[in-house]
Amino acid sequence: MDLLPAIDLLGGRVVQLVQGDYDSGTVHGDDPVAVAREFEAAGAPWIHCVDLDAARTGQPTNRELIGRVVDAVSVPVQVGGGVRSDDAAAALAELGVARVVIGTAALEDPAMVARVAARQRVAIGLDVRGREVAVKGWTEGSGTTWDQALARLADAGAEAVVVTQIQKEGLMEGPDLAGLAEVLAATPLDVVASGGVSSLDDLRALDALRTPEGRGLAGAIVGTAIYEGAVPVRDAVEVLRCAPPV
Repeated sequence: MDLLPAIDLLGGRVVQLVQGDYDSGTVHGDDPVAVAREFEAAGAPWIHCVDLDAARTGQPTNRELIGRVVDAVSVPVQVGGGVRSDDAAAALAELGVARVVIGTAALEDPAMVARVAARQRVAIGLDVRGREVAVKGWTEGSGTTWDQALARLADAGAEAVVVTQIQKEGLMEGPDLAGLAEVLAATPLDVVASGGVSSLDDLRALDALRTPEGRGLAGAIVGTAIYEGAVPVRDAVEVLRCAPPV
């Protein structure tokens, strides 16, 4: 399982929200490029960026800054937030983004996922409260459950699904292991977990999740726990590298 340290951008700064509440953001830095370089130096195999401004408004407020992050590191960068059109996805690919995460638009227009996936790497972003998928930067409910969304998007061509349990996001109370186990069993796509990681033991628990066939999670996105010092990137990478096979 890969570690994906998170760089969430709001107004050009590195922030972390609690349960998707834009008024709850804690600022962790004014230089996302420096943060990305620190993550790479600590051994992170991926970096996960979210344009929170774009997620809420659809406008690519932080696109230029994302380009600077991509240029600053040699590891692949995954980007989500406000990717609601073919052009938005293509613009990120032109910046060198390795994989785009499509959330709101995937539910509204599954054909868009197929079009984008035909030319670049795509992950479906499912931000869930309980079982319902939230959209537009976590500000609205979709009326669709995660399993309904996965069924609708099964043949869209995405290579992965990023599952964020909003009720766990930013609280450092542990990930939704039961929910993630359900998602793993429900889809052949690579599953990347997000939300709730508070310790190296939480990462070990995520890494130990398996389907009856032995398939595990592809990755875990960690934000608040890294910035609060509870999960040092270097230690997390080593823990996952040394985890015994199941």
